[in-house]
Amino acid sequence: MEYFDWSAKQAANRPTSTAISDLDSGRDLSYAELDQRSSALAGYLQSAGITRSDRVAILARNSPHFFELEFACGKIGSIGVPLNWRLSVPELEYIVNDCGPKVLFYDVRFSDQAKHLQTLCGVNTLVAIDFEADDEYEAALARQLDYKPAKLTHDDVALIMYTSGTTGHPKGAMITHGMNFINCVNLGIPARITPDTVQLVVLPLFHTGGLNCYANPVLHAGGQILLMREFDPGAALNILGDPERQVTHFFGVPAPYQFMMIHPQFANTDLSRLQIAGVGGAPCAEAILRAWSDRGVAMIQAWGMTETSPGGISLDADDAARKIGSAGKPLMHTQIRIVDDAGAPVADGGVGELLIRGPNITPGYWNNAQATADSFIDDWLKTGDAARMDDEGFIYIVDRWKDMYISGGENVYPAEVEDVLYQLPQVAEAAIIGVPDERWGEAGKAILVMKPGETLDADTVIGHCLQNLAKFKVPASVEYLDALPRNATGKVLKRVLRDRYVADNAPAIT
Repeated sequence: MEYFDWSAKQAANRPTSTAISDLDSGRDLSYAELDQRSSALAGYLQSAGITRSDRVAILARNSPHFFELEFACGKIGSIGVPLNWRLSVPELEYIVNDCGPKVLFYDVRFSDQAKHLQTLCGVNTLVAIDFEADDEYEAALARQLDYKPAKLTHDDVALIMYTSGTTGHPKGAMITHGMNFINCVNLGIPARITPDTVQLVVLPLFHTGGLNCYANPVLHAGGQILLMREFDPGAALNILGDPERQVTHFFGVPAPYQFMMIHPQFANTDLSRLQIAGVGGAPCAEAILRAWSDRGVAMIQAWGMTETSPGGISLDADDAARKIGSAGKPLMHTQIRIVDDAGAPVADGGVGELLIRGPNITPGYWNNAQATADSFIDDWLKTGDAARMDDEGFIYIVDRWKDMYISGGENVYPAEVEDVLYQLPQVAEAAIIGVPDERWGEAGKAILVMKPGETLDADTVIGHCLQNLAKFKVPASVEYLDALPRNATGKVLKRVLRDRYVADNAPAIT
């Protein structure tokens, strides 16, 4: 199937409609301006020697530049690579060496990192982006160079998006133009995205959640996205409650919802215009879902991953209250299976690993045939998530398969225990990991962050768990931290906690 240029189509259909509002700079881009700037960038890239399938990277905070680059690459057949600016130079060095971009666009805040990467990785060209002054990026666009369009199909690679690398080196998932299109269909229907949609985007655009839930589908439909440079809970609540902004859609992993709901402004923010509030990326505690639902917001759980475009499973808005805690059912152009360790289907209601297939699935990992082979069973992608299905076909993501631990021969899924811990009103953040135990093999350790001014002793925590959980699921010990380690999208880094507490002679924190 031939790929069609989204920005050109929208520029022809609704040239004066606002496509992107950059909240930090106060600048709005119409669809005509978005296409004009993407075309100028495409001309510049070709003048810099970028040809079909060449990689072009960007290291920047959220801004319209991401979408200008995405559409510019689509015009000439090159491949965009959004880089995680929260990574260290050695981590970025691995990624840049792996994908070999010829051009790196960079936010001036990351000038040192960009220059180091150019030296370490042999990047041909650096182009600076300065949100507050004239810059090399705008100078490149001002040249208004023509470009020669490439004829692409949906099988051509549009982006390489590197996974968070919770174990080992990150892998570059190849995202095709077809995957992007299918995601617009898969997510656009249940999220009810139309040309009237206005979405506040707070997740980082180097991550699939920021770029594709629902920003790209909104632009595909001709709606408007509002970009925050970086997430701030108070600022986000102000935008959601602003009657002039008319925000209809929001998406986040559980952390942004959690941080907003404990913010002093939450109780008084007018959320009545919010039609769809999607949450995914990690199991969401029921306390978070109910806190937002009690404010009249239908919390639509969804499941996906970088390799699935990311949409894979979604809960329809009409089922949000009835099936609270469920990720929903497979999206339109998607199939799923739940299997045991031997690859056989699990019995009804049983927990197993979630497998998925469809036109929304990555063809594999850039420059990594072994990782590609290891990730598939025939054409089914192994997700690494533990899931179960109820008698109506609704899917529940229990936890990450690798985060499960076995205590006394019983499987324990940390998300279930964390859900109970969030019932304690003093708790701001909670995480459970399995640690070695002489008697049971492994036992749970609860790591808690208290709300400001609150305290909670370990006996109270364990007593609460004993009242609400089977005994083998109850944590054997409790530790306290000022904050949980999280990645750029807000997911708790269980690996960091395991490194801290499972290592021999790890110090206890009180």
